[in-house]
Amino acid sequence: MEHERLIMHLDMDAFFAAIEQRDHPEYMGLPVIVGAEPGTRGVVSTCSYEARAFGVKSAMPISEAYRRCPKAIYLRPDMARYLTVSRQVMEILATISPVVEPVSVDEAFLDITGLERLFGLPDQIGLLAKRKISLQLRLTASVGIGPNRLIAKLASDYRKPDGLTVVPPEQVQSFLDPLPVSKLSGVGKVLEKKCHEAGIETIRDLRFFGLSELQKQFGEKTGSSLHERSHGIASAEIGLSEARKSVSREVTFNEDTSNIQILHDTLLHLSSDVGRLARSEGLAGRVVHVKIRLKGFETHTRQCRIEKATQSDREIFHIGWGLFEKSGYAGSPIRLIGVGLSDLEAPAGSASSLFDSQAAEKEKRLFAAVDLIKRRHGTRSIHLGHRTEDDEDSDR
Repeated sequence: MEHERLIMHLDMDAFFAAIEQRDHPEYMGLPVIVGAEPGTRGVVSTCSYEARAFGVKSAMPISEAYRRCPKAIYLRPDMARYLTVSRQVMEILATISPVVEPVSVDEAFLDITGLERLFGLPDQIGLLAKRKISLQLRLTASVGIGPNRLIAKLASDYRKPDGLTVVPPEQVQSFLDPLPVSKLSGVGKVLEKKCHEAGIETIRDLRFFGLSELQKQFGEKTGSSLHERSHGIASAEIGLSEARKSVSREVTFNEDTSNIQILHDTLLHLSSDVGRLARSEGLAGRVVHVKIRLKGFETHTRQCRIEKATQSDREIFHIGWGLFEKSGYAGSPIRLIGVGLSDLEAPAGSASSLFDSQAAEKEKRLFAAVDLIKRRHGTRSIHLGHRTEDDEDSDR
């Protein structure tokens, strides 16, 4: 007998802020905002539910967040720490289902089809996941369970925080109908506005609009997609996927700058962060890319594929800075600069295979020491200087 598909979506609650509150008990019950520092042009990455009570939300400009909640605790992200907790979450989920698909650092889909004999009814499986995370990590998560990815994802958001919602197949339509159309993934502000102009406010309105009219209003592809999702039709395929396809860091300057020393030093610090994050996950990349944003949000990227995957701060910087110099934008006012690694892979063989020369082996030990200092004293406690060609010649 074939089991009906059961898909679980687990979403950690205010993940970065919750970790900060857990690790700093004095922050508990207070508004915590993780992201840019007040007075800069960055944005909110994550905020606690206490901060959300003031109207603060993710991706909000930090200036607006500060206007709404000036007494909040403002913290810079500590991605290495957050990624460590993320791996712990995924390891816990793997004890429940053999098929776990991480989709970001704080959420994952699980195929729990047929697991009722092991763990009980769907709500018991959801409670098991939440309980394990609570006991082992002292964090809360919201869980949604349904017949496909769409329903599971919407269900996990239904009773946040610390929620659990199970939507059986026969209740899919009654669950969907009252929800605002903006709840559907892919319905951003522009499409939401078009829906409202057409008189579509809820998913029920969308469903009654009909396929042909939706295609006429929004185009064949978008109209078809909206029609299917309004009827709860979506993929139930869950697979093992890379939790991370790239490692990158970027900085938005308070004021546009063309100062070459500022840009150089900023890219050097960012490259150090990227290398550290890659090493913390046991990853190396074959593609180094830089991101450059000019006035008016005009954004450009440049990339370079290298023969041997790297996780070296210095190599990332050397290639990234070369890409910037050749981009044609050196001398232009720069709003944002970033660097990253992609085409990631686990280092082949032992970790020392990445450092196959005596000089590189010394650099490996140096990185290990620097990473340890940063874990103990913060990511800004130390960084490596740029290695020049003269330095390399002196090693030979």
